[in-house]
Amino acid sequence: MNVHDKAYELAKSLRECPEAQALKAAKAAVDGEAEASRMLNEFLERQQQLQHQMMSGEEPSPADLEVMNKRYEVLALNPLISRYFDAERRFAVLFDDVNRILGEGLRTVLE
Repeated sequence: MNVHDKAYELAKSLRECPEAQALKAAKAAVDGEAEASRMLNEFLERQQQLQHQMMSGEEPSPADLEVMNKRYEVLALNPLISRYFDAERRFAVLFDDVNRILGEGLRTVLE
């Protein structure tokens, strides 16, 4: 068994799984509507900025977090964006499960 081959096989399985396909379709639907695409991209860009800020040790202000929560609530009212958020959440759960399984499998190596 070649570990690299298995890793590529896992990556392919993740790309082809129903959760990934639903996420891809939801993103395409959002991208097909200019205003929804613009709003989602602005939200994701700001979300990424806040994540980088936290990774560098800075805590976002409560006001920044409140603004993001309100933006999320407004965006979730758009059916296309809501579908995207749902698909993203389902894929994230699957991806977290895979990471957990890998972590559990590697734990015995480090013990």
